[in-house]
Amino acid sequence: MAAVRDYKTVWANCLKTIKETLGKENEQLYKRWFEPIVPIQLEDNTLIIQVPSQFFYEWLEEHYVNLLKRTIRYELGPKGMLRYSIVMDTSIADEPLTTSLPSGGKQSTTNSPKDMPFNINSDNNRSIPNPFIVPGIKKLRIESQLNSACTLENFVEGDCNRLARSAGFAVAEAPGHTSFNPLMLYGGVGLGKTHLANAIGLKTKELHPELTILYVTSERFLQQYMEAGRNGTTNDFVNFYTLVDVLIVDDIQFWANKAQKTQEAFFQIFNHLHQQKKQIIITSDKSPAELSGLEPRLISRLKWGLSADLQVPDVDTRIAILKQKLANDGISMPENVIEYIAYNINTNIRELEGALVSLIAQSSLNHKQITLELAKQMIDKFVKSTSREITIEYIQKVVCDYFNLPVDSIQSRTRKREIVQARQLTMYFAKKMTKSSLAIIGLQCGNKDHATVLHACKTVSNLAETDKQFRYWVDDLEKRFKE
Repeated sequence: MAAVRDYKTVWANCLKTIKETLGKENEQLYKRWFEPIVPIQLEDNTLIIQVPSQFFYEWLEEHYVNLLKRTIRYELGPKGMLRYSIVMDTSIADEPLTTSLPSGGKQSTTNSPKDMPFNINSDNNRSIPNPFIVPGIKKLRIESQLNSACTLENFVEGDCNRLARSAGFAVAEAPGHTSFNPLMLYGGVGLGKTHLANAIGLKTKELHPELTILYVTSERFLQQYMEAGRNGTTNDFVNFYTLVDVLIVDDIQFWANKAQKTQEAFFQIFNHLHQQKKQIIITSDKSPAELSGLEPRLISRLKWGLSADLQVPDVDTRIAILKQKLANDGISMPENVIEYIAYNINTNIRELEGALVSLIAQSSLNHKQITLELAKQMIDKFVKSTSREITIEYIQKVVCDYFNLPVDSIQSRTRKREIVQARQLTMYFAKKMTKSSLAIIGLQCGNKDHATVLHACKTVSNLAETDKQFRYWVDDLEKRFKE
């Protein structure tokens, strides 16, 4: 009778059938998902087995439920049933977790500790304490790997990043319980994605010290997965990540066109965390719609929450960034020097701060005072080594400096001849040197319409042909833009 048979023998026979069914080509899958299962007891026609975690059970249910059902009924008869004992965290759960299983049973709980061989850290230079035991037995206590210098307080807000920063603060206040899950931060190189992702993690840690928060680059995640595969600890790798409360993965585009198995593992981790209302934060250089080379179902998951872009900061934000960095370092600098750097370095924040550091270093090493002249010498070399993008803001600054006018005069309604000419020259060069539409140019030059911009361009062209002084101004300004 099946009721008096040894439970270990029953499970051993089941494993034999499962292994033969999967075949040699799926031997690694067998080792990964069936060998870790431990038989516990046989009650009448019900076999009780222990699995390492809730995630492990969910994976079996999703991928192997039919195979398990056929096998257990083949071994125990048509009334054969399967019950799961899932190792779980009794320090977190107030009562045992019960879930209906396809085999008709219910799961129970157990708390038998066991050493865990998986080492989350693959970089010996940046250690993560290794308290690992079977997932679910104890609350994990690991280093978050967050950069303490990247806080929300020193992340300068501007129109270029306001949505992303606001969403990040909302996530920090209620991780996993807002509609911003996942929170996808995307933008070009050096625009502050990593800073903001770390800042959200630090703020969350401050507001919710009981939560487990982990920041990891996509490269490190990939390395850890490969190491776990070599060591035969892939299950431990996946189980560990499913216990994190706030997971931050930086630069996910690194997986594009490769790392298919890593993507699959992350997909399962993502699903589990999302179902458990754990917070996921992702950064990328492109929006989910523009990402290519990632699994379509993974891209679909990235679209579930909020995708917030970080754009190139405008000149006011660049000035604010420079002032904050100088204040943090306790360094004073003339206002005109700060503005000169901000107007000339308009690619990204990283280059902006790099130019500032270069200028300070030049001043310190050569015992020179920081002046506008020194800034011009240093920044002009810096800009020439990069591709300077001509913007409407930059054109306004150059034209106004040329005629010794305040920049905001171009935005005024005055009809003074010198200001009207400066405004017309700004429109002329903006149309010639930028890709901005006539409407955008008009908006940034005193809220004028596109017809006014066209009229200004024609006026400048006509005056350049008939007025020698005006022609000199046009030629001289054009040389300055090309310097």
